[in-house]
Amino acid sequence: MATISDLSRGNYVRYNGEILQVEELQHRTPGNLRAFYQVKMRNIRNGKVAENRFRPGDEIELLRVETKEYQFLYTDGDSLVCMDNETFDQIYLDKGLLGESVNYIKEGVTLLIAFENGTSPITAEAPPHVTMTIQYTEPGLQGDTATRTLKPATLENGAEIRVPLFINTGDNVKVDTRTGDYIERVK
Repeated sequence: MATISDLSRGNYVRYNGEILQVEELQHRTPGNLRAFYQVKMRNIRNGKVAENRFRPGDEIELLRVETKEYQFLYTDGDSLVCMDNETFDQIYLDKGLLGESVNYIKEGVTLLIAFENGTSPITAEAPPHVTMTIQYTEPGLQGDTATRTLKPATLENGAEIRVPLFINTGDNVKVDTRTGDYIERVK
């Protein structure tokens, strides 16, 4: 157990049976009142933000979290099979930990996975951008570069995004994994 004054931004804690990550921590001393800590924490499972007040001597369970890089190998039902690049151990990762970015990753991408006490994964993070090939889109016309009009395109993994009119089938594009937005064409 640790006290609230031991916390810092980015720490993982167990509070009310849930795993939370500290986003903001402020020590306040208002006028004649006693000092307190205002802590803003995000729930790892559902993403909800909670704000709580703690006295300086309050105890909280601080979790030991280790992050490692794993390579995404293939999809197996509702899980992703990932391999540790150092020990070649394979783990099954729930797709829900990646959120919407699971639609924009492909085999061979390196994921950053956080483990609680080295046992079970609690968070997973995809790289911010990936390069993918356009599997199919309507053909572009010469001179379709002046406007910011977008058309649908299917990526190599089957996901659909919106791209500018000058993008053709077979082009490589950079995609933002957090939002699924087109960033640029890659040569």
